[in-house]
Amino acid sequence: MLNRKGGKTITVGAKDFTEQYVLGSMISVLLSENGFNVTEQFGTGSTITREGLETAQTDLYAEYTGTAWAVYLNRADEVISDPELLYDMVKAEDAANGIVWLAPAPMNNTFALAVRADDVAAYGDSLTSLAAYNNAHPGEIIFGINHEFYERADGFWAMADAYGMKVEESQVRNMDAGLSFEAIDRGQIDVAMVFATDGKLPKFNLKVLTDPQNFFPIYNMAVCVRQEILDQYPEIEEILAPLSEFDDESMQLLNYKVDAEEIPAEKVARDYLEAEGLI
Repeated sequence: MLNRKGGKTITVGAKDFTEQYVLGSMISVLLSENGFNVTEQFGTGSTITREGLETAQTDLYAEYTGTAWAVYLNRADEVISDPELLYDMVKAEDAANGIVWLAPAPMNNTFALAVRADDVAAYGDSLTSLAAYNNAHPGEIIFGINHEFYERADGFWAMADAYGMKVEESQVRNMDAGLSFEAIDRGQIDVAMVFATDGKLPKFNLKVLTDPQNFFPIYNMAVCVRQEILDQYPEIEEILAPLSEFDDESMQLLNYKVDAEEIPAEKVARDYLEAEGLI
């Protein structure tokens, strides 16, 4: 299809949550500013977004290594705790599907436990130090855990076992992940289950605890693009290279601008790229 930008037409996908709208918008803006005529297919569920790539309804989008490994490649039973190895495995397997994984970002949108920043002095900054404090102060810490993570076999109780954390059921409150932010802010809980790149973390001044044992699955972000499209437009890899630099804190702040400040994702993406001198 010919157009005013010289025939370079491309379709960008994005899933149906804030971070994906921001990342999808960044991809769109970067490509548009580099001569592509961009069509957006945003707001679809994870499976539909992936199917769009497989059926050439979309050409590229931002994906997560852990999601691809467990869901799309059906390898959930094979746990890989090394981020680089997981990326290499996903990239290699998806090559057979005609899908190329561009360079991964350090940002990791995984499950995590967070505490009030003021409590880090007592609890430490890791799950190891939290376990030590919890065991030295039985029954003191109250955890806010969402229902799925509480119930699943590889969830909260398995995490507690992995870190030798002696937790009584009376210390755990089952609650929706979204409600845990208000609950920890009000002092109703002391530790909240969150996602590591959630924009509400800086809003509520929470600190994500590190996971020295790599208990939580890895969800590094990388752009997935159809091999056919990359062969046709190899410059895409260089154009989108800045996305591989995102860390958790950078993504949190951009998500925060959308969720808390109610700035449209496209404006957040464009403003960031302009501020960084990328467009």
